[in-house]
Amino acid sequence: MSTVKLLGISLLRMLLVAASASVSDDVSALLAFKRAIYEDPLSKLSDWNSKDKDPCTWSGVGCSAFNSRVVTLELSNSSLQGFLAPEIGSLRSLQKLMLDHNTFMGSIPKEIGMLKNLTELDLGTNQLAGPIPSEIGDMPKITKIDLHGNRLKGAIPPELGKLASLVELRLSNNSLTGIIPSNDSSMEFANSTDQIGLCQLSQLTDIDLSYNFLAGDIPMCLKQIQRSSLVGNCFQNNGTVNRPVQECQSSQDAGEDNHGGNEQKGLLEPLWLLILGVVAAVSLLCLLTLCTITGLKRCRARSSRSGNNVPWTRAVSWKENTVISIDDDLLGNVPKISRQELAEACEDFSNIIGSSHETVVYKGTLKDGQEIAVVSLSVSVHYWNNHVELYFQKEVIEMARLGHENAAKMVGYCKESDPFSRMLAFQYPPNGTLYEHIHDGEGCQLTWPRRMKLALSIARVLRYLHTELQPPFAVAALTSSSVYLTEDFSPKILDFERWRYLVTKPGLGSGCPVNGGSVNNITDSRHKHFMDVQANTFAFGVILLELISSRAAVSKDTGDLVDWARKHLDQPKEFSKLVDPNQQSMNQESLGIVCNVVNLCIDPEPSRRPSMSMIAAILEEGIEASTATLFRDSSLAWAEAELAIS
Repeated sequence: MSTVKLLGISLLRMLLVAASASVSDDVSALLAFKRAIYEDPLSKLSDWNSKDKDPCTWSGVGCSAFNSRVVTLELSNSSLQGFLAPEIGSLRSLQKLMLDHNTFMGSIPKEIGMLKNLTELDLGTNQLAGPIPSEIGDMPKITKIDLHGNRLKGAIPPELGKLASLVELRLSNNSLTGIIPSNDSSMEFANSTDQIGLCQLSQLTDIDLSYNFLAGDIPMCLKQIQRSSLVGNCFQNNGTVNRPVQECQSSQDAGEDNHGGNEQKGLLEPLWLLILGVVAAVSLLCLLTLCTITGLKRCRARSSRSGNNVPWTRAVSWKENTVISIDDDLLGNVPKISRQELAEACEDFSNIIGSSHETVVYKGTLKDGQEIAVVSLSVSVHYWNNHVELYFQKEVIEMARLGHENAAKMVGYCKESDPFSRMLAFQYPPNGTLYEHIHDGEGCQLTWPRRMKLALSIARVLRYLHTELQPPFAVAALTSSSVYLTEDFSPKILDFERWRYLVTKPGLGSGCPVNGGSVNNITDSRHKHFMDVQANTFAFGVILLELISSRAAVSKDTGDLVDWARKHLDQPKEFSKLVDPNQQSMNQESLGIVCNVVNLCIDPEPSRRPSMSMIAAILEEGIEASTATLFRDSSLAWAEAELAIS
């Protein structure tokens, strides 16, 4: 009996030693994970102490009650910046790895395949690059893989077909190329009896491969998934919206150039990224310092030569007149309207419909019966030098070239010196702004079909401005308040904010006089403010959220609309929580399309936001199809449509 007891005690001691060693391995792995993080602004890892041998009390770490092994690592939305340490593969008991919505860079370490007990992997919405490691197919218990919203490249590993328990696979919004592996036994596993590919995954019910550069044919086993899960690729037979051909070709060329070098690049990426960042920052700082010193010296030298007895404004004016010639013929093709005619139309400028420190907006009616909105710039003649005049003329030409049915047409401009006047006249949409109809008590007029029609029309005019005009045109401040409505609820974008920037941020009436060749540089730099088409894309996403939720972009009650919506946009089952409860005829399919588009538009990384050409195409196909279904299935929708037309 004593021998049995001794054996039992010995066995227990061996188990305790093994368990202690395992926990020590977990501590080492977690500390290596922490060392690879170089930014922790929320101090999420502040209690990860190297002297503490028990990681179970650390933030984001969960342990098994049986053996104290780490089973969960959950640090979602923690603002962490850094790289994924290969040592993470040493967490052999790990079941959940949730690191989404951070800023992890570099590649996904192949050691992740050592996590044999992992059931959930979420690395979505980071900045991970390089290929998806084939070792990811070595996790037999995995049920969920979410890698969406990164910068992953290369092909989808066919080894994913070995994950028999996989239920959810999200790879959207990356730069993946190649074909979808379905049942390809001609590759690495050709001599094996196993058939690899996604078609072998009988448990896979939730898959999203949208917005990559995948090509070839869609496997038959995926034909039944939602079209929104495949859009934005380069397929040949998907029957839905693909990327433009030139984007697909560019991606294919880039993939051929980089073939075979991705693995080595991924391993070296953390080091060279840090070195490159430091060198670039130091170089930029030195350049800015040098430019500042040189500019100050030139200003002082010119100021001393001009003398104190010569007024500064006179010197600037003389300098401008010698280097800038204002050509009035520049506006020869734009209609000119006299101040007197505008005064008569606007009841002697008494019919004010809007004002700010920089502009006054009047409503008027021309002699031909056309209703107009007149924007008058509140500016003094002493401010208006030739630089500003040149910029004003360029902006008038910019506005005059807009020829889309959903962009408010410029009727003409006014330029007079006595009294000094600079005015613009636009066709006036008489039905108020989209903001007023959504938020100021008249939202009942905006039925779901009408809101979807507005979404389509705004997307189409932005596609025209961003991709069909050359050079592209971006709205200075795109909001629901800059979308005016006609009597039949057609949208008209009216860019009043553009003229406020002309007055408030001139940058041309102060500082050193500008000599030959620099005027175009200044006007071009100011013009870049309006060339941010990606900011327009984000703003369009906000307008879509306003349309479906009837909530303001910012309010005291709900705060920032985008922040409120993000928690629902990542889960398709929660899309309905974004909808205004008063929208009785809401269509589930069109809601899914809109929410997916919103997700693309409000991506925190501007470079990942798709073009308005793609967004408009997605909405055109998805909304028009869902609207047809709605009309077929709902007599109420037909009644609302007839009401909207009448």
